[in-house]
Amino acid sequence: MLGTIVGIEEDTVLLKLAIDLNNFQNLVNLHVVMEDKDKLLVGEIIDIKEGIAYINLIGEFIDNKFVFGVIRKPSFSATVKLISKEKIPMIISVADYKEREDIYIGESPVYPGVKIGFDINSFFANHFAIFGSTGSGKSWGVARLLQSIFEKKTTVAYRASIFIFDAYGEYHNAFKDISKKVPEISFKAYTTNVNIGDTEILKIPLWLLTVDDIALLLQAESPTQLPIIEKALKLVGIFVKDEKEVIKQKNDIIARAILDILSSGRRAAQIRDQIFSILSTYPTKDLNLETEIYQPGYVRSLKQCLIIDSSGKLREMELLTNFMQSFLDDTAELTMPDGSFKYGLSDLKTALDFALISEGALNSNRIYDENNVLKVRLHALLNSDYARYFECDKYMTKDEYIKSLLVAPNGRKAQIINFNINYVDDRFAKTITKIYSKLLFDYAKNLSQRASLPFHIVLEEAHRYVQNDNDINLLGYNIFDRITKEGRKYGVLLGLISQRPSDLSETSISQCNNFLIFKMLHPRDIQYIRDMVPNITNEIVKRLRILQPGNCIGFGSAFNVPVLIKMDKPDPAPSSSSCDISGNWFIDR
Repeated sequence: MLGTIVGIEEDTVLLKLAIDLNNFQNLVNLHVVMEDKDKLLVGEIIDIKEGIAYINLIGEFIDNKFVFGVIRKPSFSATVKLISKEKIPMIISVADYKEREDIYIGESPVYPGVKIGFDINSFFANHFAIFGSTGSGKSWGVARLLQSIFEKKTTVAYRASIFIFDAYGEYHNAFKDISKKVPEISFKAYTTNVNIGDTEILKIPLWLLTVDDIALLLQAESPTQLPIIEKALKLVGIFVKDEKEVIKQKNDIIARAILDILSSGRRAAQIRDQIFSILSTYPTKDLNLETEIYQPGYVRSLKQCLIIDSSGKLREMELLTNFMQSFLDDTAELTMPDGSFKYGLSDLKTALDFALISEGALNSNRIYDENNVLKVRLHALLNSDYARYFECDKYMTKDEYIKSLLVAPNGRKAQIINFNINYVDDRFAKTITKIYSKLLFDYAKNLSQRASLPFHIVLEEAHRYVQNDNDINLLGYNIFDRITKEGRKYGVLLGLISQRPSDLSETSISQCNNFLIFKMLHPRDIQYIRDMVPNITNEIVKRLRILQPGNCIGFGSAFNVPVLIKMDKPDPAPSSSSCDISGNWFIDR
């Protein structure tokens, strides 16, 4: 018996110690049981002052099972003892470890030799977040967490599908040889480095993208730009068809644009200049400045019909109007592409050019300025190294593409798919992660058997991508927020890895059910964690500043109580070590 209860303040029990502390190990952070006639309560010693131990009540044993939460309080006559060794795992770990249902990720710094683990469903069937300052062991923790899934002795997570968006290329080393340890498990790597020959370059079939995806790709800023993108996608289906059908549709678009200009009521010089601009920029073999217009007794070019007479009028306004009307065609049906045909960036550029004149953008300076920026950005993308990521050799359906991501180079199922996005800027990296996340989410939503193929999307440096950005105003949703709110029922789960949680989307972080938090120093981040993370106590917050590297606090639905964890060392480790300054600076004389 440790002592006598002398006070109870809310959920804190004050215990006057009846032992010589010099004969005991440090009691702080140890657990005790408080036994009454009809109850067995559990608490954690959080402080000792002047012979008084302060014990936080955390739960009780009911039918020999630990239940978190406090409803009843102990009586002053309760017997208080340190918890027995066999009951410790029931509180801070897994009471009855099952190979198929549980994993271990480390051990307790408080109770040496006690392994810390959790139920797989309780952790991985929910969104999770891993936070920690630089050098706190966060990357090691991520690698250890995932390695623990696949290094079981009697069972194999063969149907796992974990997509890692690797901001620095750290995790390749941690998983590239995993098949040597576990032959049934395969690793697949994609890179954004177009100059590396031994790793597959990331490739995104453009024809699988929606209006929303293209809007993100072109950095659209206003919902008013979406109709132009939608029109471009409808037109791209025309332009990849037979040349005769393409020209017919192009002629129709050009003719309608010119008819709008002719009937605009503007000055003759403005009308002439705009028609010149269209026919110079978007000519076809049938409709251009040199196209001949036949009249009884003479032939003149279209360019000659744009001459302004001495009175300042276009002499051939009626002739031009009748000629343009001959190109109108109402038979072509425009529909959104359904992913059933292949097209690339150059096809999209042509379609966007024609969408701009089809929607009358050239007739309005405001509309033109707002939408021409999309054309400029698409042109820049088409002429950049990033265009390589959309150069796909063969046609694939969405189902075929998603399945191809899950096939390792050895032809077997890939369980870990690593996207090294270190070689693109943050803006484009964000776009890539959003596009892939949406593709995976849409695929999972359409599975005939809901959540039959879970996808885990792990975002390293998540604060770069999962932000309170403009997507809500532009598209009406943010894909990461949507996944955190809806993805669990479809088996699409997010893992947010970040050193700056205060920069993350509040919606996304509020939907995370489990947390592993390594050492945190920045006051803003600590306060943000305190405000946003459920069930976090002042004791946890105090510990965050003084955690040793490789140690973290785990809490959430997978943990009975917040628990201090000394993570097992990953083998092999990710490439996340700090730069060796002295080793690089100095040479022997």
